[in-house]
Amino acid sequence: MSESTATADILDRFGPGAAMAGTPALPWLERLRAGARQRVAATGLPTPKLESWKYTNLRPLEKLIFGPQAQERISIDRLPSLLPQGQSAQRLVFVNGLFRPDLSTRTALPDGVRAGSLAEALAEGNGGELSDLLGQIAGSGEGQAMLDLNTAMMTDGFLLHIGAGVRLELPIEVIYLGAAPREPQAFHPRSLIVMEENSRAIVVEHHDGIGDGAYFANHGCEVRVGKGAELRHYKVQAEAEDAIHLANLHVEVHAKGVYDNFILTRGARLSRNEVSVRLTAPGAECHLNGVYMLRGDQHCDNTTTIEHLAPETASREVFKGVLDERARGVFQGKIVVHPKAQRSDGHQLSKALLLSDSAEIDAKPELEIYADDVKCSHGATAGDMDREALFYLRARGIPEETARHMLIEAFLSDTINSLAAEGLCPALMSSVGHWLSDAATGGEL
Repeated sequence: MSESTATADILDRFGPGAAMAGTPALPWLERLRAGARQRVAATGLPTPKLESWKYTNLRPLEKLIFGPQAQERISIDRLPSLLPQGQSAQRLVFVNGLFRPDLSTRTALPDGVRAGSLAEALAEGNGGELSDLLGQIAGSGEGQAMLDLNTAMMTDGFLLHIGAGVRLELPIEVIYLGAAPREPQAFHPRSLIVMEENSRAIVVEHHDGIGDGAYFANHGCEVRVGKGAELRHYKVQAEAEDAIHLANLHVEVHAKGVYDNFILTRGARLSRNEVSVRLTAPGAECHLNGVYMLRGDQHCDNTTTIEHLAPETASREVFKGVLDERARGVFQGKIVVHPKAQRSDGHQLSKALLLSDSAEIDAKPELEIYADDVKCSHGATAGDMDREALFYLRARGIPEETARHMLIEAFLSDTINSLAAEGLCPALMSSVGHWLSDAATGGEL
């Protein structure tokens, strides 16, 4: 199947019914969709022939035959969560890409804060406000086929707008659930986060699955961090075992703004997190950190680009992975320092722990520096467990399995414990513990 044929086939499967239900006909939105559809039809799905997709093949996606988007009320006994009830400003739940107000917890927010469904905002007549933001932060450059597919087919998504000077102390939790009760499903949530000058917020995303069916979650998210604003953006990807999870995140950080991002990946058969950050003005700062834990035939790709476009900008990036059995991890990180970005400071590190001879890690850290007064570094390491440390623990009476778990937790914990939102650390370490317990019991992910 050719690239263009495969993509046209996917577009035909979704059809116009995938558009945001109940939203008015907005000329700017229709133009945005039409342009994205044309680009997808022209370029096709990305293949390993593209350098940025060299290590990830979307062939499993081509094999799925998607049914009509499930509209029935799916029974949910328990919502996955990273925050105890009452410790979030709001909890917003999306099932198969569509907002579920009956499952969400919506509380009064401070003046100047809007959080909710993107489709709701469009239906309420906020199209004019959103037309200057949606699709503008990410742009329409080359090599964004999956984001273009999301733009063409987006169904709903999370919208957050924090007004100037507003500091939201409690996190906002967004839960995305995927389910395929009868046949494979595909959905394309689109999120937009706008932080005005000197605002502050914490957003926690949890991506999980219901049941064992196969589904395709193709997420798109755009973030603008205004002057002096601060956004802590954390995500746990624990999709169903046969799911395909692709996510495109585009971030724009202005003067003295801070964007702090963390991604924990332990679910989905095939996943890719693609993150692009632009530091546009002096003092802009970003942190990209991640942990991934894979086993079986899982494949996880973390591809990031940080562009230093202005002087005195800073970035820190650390990704750590644990791979067992036949799992494969990919890390492609690029830091680009543009000519005007003098006195930039960038650091990048990838570390992988291989627990099996069949596990694989493909790491490609890159620096592109076009300025002469900078401080940048990168590195990548991969190896098996420290045998001396394991022997040390066993010599003190600790069973081998417990000792191995202790070393894995120690390997991952410093990255997790570096989060600015310390209250999340216990929940994230608990997720690590669950993954290790599944390995010990032979359970499913």
